[in-house]
Amino acid sequence: MKSMDLELVAMAERIRQAVSTARLTQRALAQATGISQPTLSRIMTGERAAKMPEIIAIADATGHTVAELTGVGSVADRVQCAARATGEAEMAEMRQELLHFLDLDAYLDDQGIPPLPVVP
Repeated sequence: MKSMDLELVAMAERIRQAVSTARLTQRALAQATGISQPTLSRIMTGERAAKMPEIIAIADATGHTVAELTGVGSVADRVQCAARATGEAEMAEMRQELLHFLDLDAYLDDQGIPPLPVVP
């Protein structure tokens, strides 16, 4: 099997698990997401790759994150940072604030919202 096939099968399994955990049938998921039941069936068996809008809709309907369904890990798992605390700032506090902004940035990316232009 090619690595792309393995990734497709792995994502299909994560989606099946999310649907099962949410206690949804394919029909209920189709109604909640607006994705046809035959398309959901192909996505959930790994016969077809899910498009990002479909992944977002499935994540929303099942109460999971896009990162959980795609297997890329949470922002907190992916971020590495080096900072120096100054004054009264605590490193744990700084990390929490950074993760908050990174989570928001990832969410906006997932929703397809473009970044604001940088004004000089």
